[in-house]
Amino acid sequence: MANTPVVTVYKSPTCGCCKKWMDHLEEEGFRVVARNRQDMNQIKESYGIDYKLRSCHTATVDGYVVEGHVPAEDIQRLLKEAPSVTGLAVPGMPAGSPGMEGKYQDPYEVIAFNKGKKNEIYARH
Repeated sequence: MANTPVVTVYKSPTCGCCKKWMDHLEEEGFRVVARNRQDMNQIKESYGIDYKLRSCHTATVDGYVVEGHVPAEDIQRLLKEAPSVTGLAVPGMPAGSPGMEGKYQDPYEVIAFNKGKKNEIYARH
């Protein structure tokens, strides 16, 4: 599968929901590579992720940044449409998002962000 996008995930070595999110991506056809890190704030700063957009893990795929529990369908749409954005983010850790499944589901938004520019809602779930 040479054309299958590779998602590189930077995460804490002890984060269980990050692993569940990575499983979700693999189930949807992505190849996933985990990079366990202790310096997550530095990773987020290096990719220009505003504090209010942050979550537990940060990923990269085909030149885009993916922050938090972004559904695979939104990443697939991002790669297909190729908008001029830095990436997508799901701030916090909303219940019911991929990797955070359980008894409850909160509505949440996927935010398209650009370093130093206005953020936009990319999807609602």
